[in-house]
Amino acid sequence: MRQITPTVKHLLIINIIVFIGTFLLGNKDLFYGLLALYYPLSSNFMPWQVFTHMFMHGGFQHLLFNMFALWMFGTAVERVFGQRKFLIFYVSSGLGAVALTFLVYYIQVYPMISELKALGFSFDFIREVSSLNIISDQMFKGEILVSKLEPLMTSYNYNFNQLNGESFRMLFDLNVKSNGSMVGASGAIMGILVAFGMLNPNAELMMLFLPIPIKAKYFIPGIIALDLFSAFTGVSIFSPSNTAYIAHIGGAVTGFLLMYFWKKNQFDKYRWN
Repeated sequence: MRQITPTVKHLLIINIIVFIGTFLLGNKDLFYGLLALYYPLSSNFMPWQVFTHMFMHGGFQHLLFNMFALWMFGTAVERVFGQRKFLIFYVSSGLGAVALTFLVYYIQVYPMISELKALGFSFDFIREVSSLNIISDQMFKGEILVSKLEPLMTSYNYNFNQLNGESFRMLFDLNVKSNGSMVGASGAIMGILVAFGMLNPNAELMMLFLPIPIKAKYFIPGIIALDLFSAFTGVSIFSPSNTAYIAHIGGAVTGFLLMYFWKKNQFDKYRWN
């Protein structure tokens, strides 16, 4: 059995403790509200979530898959990097996943916010609408938004007649896009996966459901390509439909850029070979 390296071991322990604590301490929703990563328009968003979400997981299978990947690939990468550089790489990949996720979110919501402000609605009003709970039976409901919009608009001295079908749709879409949350170490682990592939391009890897050995230099780009496909089409191939594909891509891109910089930099302290 491959011996676990120190930083990987500590990361495994932290993730497992947080997972067990979340379910055993009696208020799962409280922990997710504080530690999962929410979008900036959400009233639940807090700055520390860009770090804490990396240690939260949505279920046992999610935790098991991520921790297995961390052990399998992280151990080999840490042996090359050492503890300090590995931890920097891991956290940076996780933050890169957040950065790309927020960038895509901004690109999606900015035009809607601009149009709504042009119609006379203030940003504070738009943010409050984005934070309303309009979920029933695990579905976002337009009728719930209508019932909660009327008193909110009155408090801002707006008239409900100011809304038309298009502006209502934008408020609904902003609410849907802003009320999701993200948990898991997947973004950081995608960076580690890229590092492993660049360090060991000819290592043979296999998926559990596809027992055919594939070299890392083909396997890992293939995984990233599947994430890209799912992110743009909404079609999930091997992952659950609520997978944060953009975060995966952000972690992978960050990992690649770090590896490229460290390899090409002329100073020995940045080199990994």
